[in-house]
Amino acid sequence: MESFIKTIESYMDAQFPILYIDTMEYDQIESDVMDIAKRFGRGVIRWGQRGMRDYADNSFAKLELTKALDALLGDPKGLANRVLIIEDIHFFIEAPETIARLRELAQRINSGELEDCTAVLVAPLGNIPKELGRYLTIIVPDDLTAAEISRMIVAFAEEQGVDVPQKDLLDQLAMNLKGLSRTEIEQILSLAITNDGVIDAGDLDLVRSQKQQMIKKSGILEMVQVKERMEDIGGLENLKDWLQRKAQVFQNITKAQAFGVDIPKGVLIAGMPGCGKSLTAKAAAKMFGMPLLRMDMGRLMGKYVGESEGNMRRAIQLTEASSPCVLWIDELEKAFAGVKGGGSEVTTRLFGNFLTWMQEKDSLAFVVATANKIDVLPPELLRKGRFDEIFYVDFPNEGEREKIFEIHIKKRRGKDGWQKIKNDRLQSLVERTKGYCGADIEGVVRESIEAAFVSKKEELTTDEILQVISHTSPISETMKEAIEEMGKQYREKNFTPASER
Repeated sequence: MESFIKTIESYMDAQFPILYIDTMEYDQIESDVMDIAKRFGRGVIRWGQRGMRDYADNSFAKLELTKALDALLGDPKGLANRVLIIEDIHFFIEAPETIARLRELAQRINSGELEDCTAVLVAPLGNIPKELGRYLTIIVPDDLTAAEISRMIVAFAEEQGVDVPQKDLLDQLAMNLKGLSRTEIEQILSLAITNDGVIDAGDLDLVRSQKQQMIKKSGILEMVQVKERMEDIGGLENLKDWLQRKAQVFQNITKAQAFGVDIPKGVLIAGMPGCGKSLTAKAAAKMFGMPLLRMDMGRLMGKYVGESEGNMRRAIQLTEASSPCVLWIDELEKAFAGVKGGGSEVTTRLFGNFLTWMQEKDSLAFVVATANKIDVLPPELLRKGRFDEIFYVDFPNEGEREKIFEIHIKKRRGKDGWQKIKNDRLQSLVERTKGYCGADIEGVVRESIEAAFVSKKEELTTDEILQVISHTSPISETMKEAIEEMGKQYREKNFTPASER
């Protein structure tokens, strides 16, 4: 937060005419701006949708924005050595009458007619009209650092007369509270003390609940409830072992960093459809013990100029704020497919924002991206440094097919049901399902059990399963040409195989 305040001070000192602060934390940001103005010896005028207040004499006028700007521009001396704060500008900034007045205000500041005057727009970032682009500087407030949050917790505990959390717990609370505003943190701490009179490890659940609310209200990301485990995946042992190592790093992140271990960035899981990529993303979150956020690129695309990029920034901010977390981007090729061939300007900018974040991020957000067709992905995305590793998921081998049968039969018929199938020509099932993906095998098991029930059989037998297999067309047949082409591309890329061979 200190760097944000220094940024505002430097821009005001350099006579930048309009500063647009991209935020929804109005009260805190306006309080910071007013403190800065006081240090500069400037007065403050604030306009909100209820009207305009001049803090020099605490006078108030009930004026709409254009009339308020007309009144201020009509009295240049009244704006000299002032900071003009305008709230909720995103509702008005595209109106021609607003554009004209803000442009005139900026031009007068630049010309020196309005000396030591700065307009500060406080609102979530909306579309910036081209007419204002040259006069306007966008500033995104920093999230509170772990050190700043730790100091807040200590100060709050001392103020309330309760025990200050021990160092390890204090660090853990601070890390989990990152991304929340001062107000939200104070509310959580107040609730923690109200509940049981102490700030302890049990309050981490309050933090998680608050972050879930933040995600739900955003409408950009989705928080996925996870019940899948690695045991629910047949095969992919290389990928599982790799994820287990990353999970150990996250679960011991402080010690790992002290030892010199880099924070894991993420993994791209590419390969055949229906072979467990999405299931692995969910199971990874369970293994890591972290919430799973899902990014749907369709939700990010806005209808106004600049809206899509704003949504991408907000999605990244939410992900950072929700860390430690797993961010799942399903079917990555649909999001950035057009970039390789030139693509739309919006898609290219979104890709650039995402790529920069992946390259530079140091938060505890682990990205799991899945893709079917990698030939349409931009080559920049496949370079080392974006993802820690890229795994290729192929159709399951014999051992994996047996394991997939076991998982789905046990899930529906229990251990006894599986044992009966295992003892009754299991090898024939494995051999007959060559070229089947995991989803194909699950479908076969599901249909076989239904057929046995409808036929009033006492138990599931291999005969029912073989009969379903006989009239099933696996994806390797229904999409034969596409599958063969994908396989060729993956072999040429020499990605790390997800399965032991």
